[in-house]
Amino acid sequence: MDYKEEQRNEIEALESIYCGELEILAVEPFYTFAIPIKTEEYEPETGNGLSCRLEFTYTANYPDEPLLVAIEEQENFEEESDERLKDHLIEEMNENLGMVMVFTLVSAAQEWLNCQWDKIKLNREESAAKKLKEEEEAERKKFEGTRVTVETFLSWKEKFDEEMGYTKRREMAEREGKKLTGRELFMTDKTLDQSDLKFLNDGDAVKVDESLFQSLDDLDLMYDDNDSDFDINNYNSA
Repeated sequence: MDYKEEQRNEIEALESIYCGELEILAVEPFYTFAIPIKTEEYEPETGNGLSCRLEFTYTANYPDEPLLVAIEEQENFEEESDERLKDHLIEEMNENLGMVMVFTLVSAAQEWLNCQWDKIKLNREESAAKKLKEEEEAERKKFEGTRVTVETFLSWKEKFDEEMGYTKRREMAEREGKKLTGRELFMTDKTLDQSDLKFLNDGDAVKVDESLFQSLDDLDLMYDDNDSDFDINNYNSA
């Protein structure tokens, strides 16, 4: 068999099949050429689809012996996918020895890419569904709150009393042997008067309409603080 002639004839056939896509990289000592393949949903520089470039080099006794294959310019391939694709093509070559096989190899690689992309899409959909379910579960638990038991309530109340200063004031009262009055509690809890001051500082200024008080001098006050016989009913009827 004239292997060189067989190889030239295959190159001519491939140029017709992959018109504009097949690229001759070298002619001597043997043809080296490249053919790009991609999945239908492939979009350059995005996460959609798979693509690569198959580089073939004839050997002296091809097609009675395998040719050399390299996987280049992989895009969106998962780890070690290029090695798995190459192993797949080696199996195809061993099954097709004795006949020209580049078209068969390119078709097998194309089908392999499509299957891999289907698996990747399925994994992505499953991961997205799992993440959504976890987020919904976390949101649901957030609204469920913590189940209240006697132990959890007492623990919460102890912390609350500590934060509010009740525990410290109660211990002071017990040491003094008396119960603090409301005024004493107010005086010992500096956060109370400070909170009022903060309210006054943070609040909006109150504007007073002075015109409402201009006629106070003309008001005939009938009530005397020292007059114990003052009757509000008489004032209202006046």
